[in-house]
Amino acid sequence: MKVCATAGMAGWPLGVACLGGVTVLLFWAALYDIATRRVSDRLVLCVALLDFLLACLGGYPWRGVLSGFCLFVLGVICWSRGWMGGGDAKLLGAVGLALRPGQVPALVLNIALVGGVLALGYLLGRAALPLRHGRAAPRNRVQRILRIERWRLHRGCPLPYVCAITGGSLIVFL
Repeated sequence: MKVCATAGMAGWPLGVACLGGVTVLLFWAALYDIATRRVSDRLVLCVALLDFLLACLGGYPWRGVLSGFCLFVLGVICWSRGWMGGGDAKLLGAVGLALRPGQVPALVLNIALVGGVLALGYLLGRAALPLRHGRAAPRNRVQRILRIERWRLHRGCPLPYVCAITGGSLIVFL
């Protein structure tokens, strides 16, 4: 069942607005994670508030809190093993607030699938993009980010996993 469809008829404009806000925030978080490998606590808080509002509009606030808590615990376990960053774990819990407990396995599966595609893309990028030394500094932000990503690929740095969380979440939400 889609998240937007769970909001009652009276709350559907607010539900659509909340879902749109969450979508924009998740895309922003993904871009920020690509550029800096960080997740803003303020952004996570905004996502959590909007997702909780979606759960309230859908009539299942406590089930949303249970889902968010379970996903946060899963994220903390992954963080403690070094599989995921702390900001990723917090964002995972925040995203879970909009879900019913029955939707949690679908979210985890979709995040894992999108994460696999992301990892494959990074592996192919590592093979396809040679590391260049001695070049002049790039002039615009996109070129700088691409240059940094190339460097990160060759150093074996962690993936921007917020991209996988964003993709998997949007598949479940929409």
